[in-house]
Amino acid sequence: MDVLNILLLFGVGLVAGVINTLAGGGSLLTLPALIFLNLPPNVANATNRIGVFFNGLMSWRGYHSKGVKAEKYDLWLSATSFIGAILGSYVAVDIKGETFNRILAAIIVFIVAYMVFGKKLQSGNQIKTTKKSKIIGLITFFFIGIYGGFIQAGVGYIIIASMSFIHNYGMV
Repeated sequence: MDVLNILLLFGVGLVAGVINTLAGGGSLLTLPALIFLNLPPNVANATNRIGVFFNGLMSWRGYHSKGVKAEKYDLWLSATSFIGAILGSYVAVDIKGETFNRILAAIIVFIVAYMVFGKKLQSGNQIKTTKKSKIIGLITFFFIGIYGGFIQAGVGYIIIASMSFIHNYGMV
């Protein structure tokens, strides 16, 4: 890999890290960049997860240092999304590179279009924590896990949107 490619990856990684810290979606930059540099799509997808893991770890550490702790429901959401992610990762490993690239392109177009033209996320006046909303949240997070295990790109935005729509949680 030449110096120009290394600089490109460094720059894209830096911008993606900032984006991920603010709201998620940095993988929408890093994954295409890795594929552009001729990594096979499944290798690019797996390589991208290294940055996602460390970004998540640093985010958890930052929230933890501010006294934010996971509640019981949060742990259930994590467990259901983890199970979904395992299923999604099996799909990602077995899919053909050309098919993966087409799906990634469609997802990028959809997420960018939604971010530009879609309804702005706002929280309602009161957080919903009814039994029904919690069940809907668990089911939603299972499918978010499948998507995250499969492709990861934009999953932070999907998580924020789902928590806003299902439970009226604010962005913070």
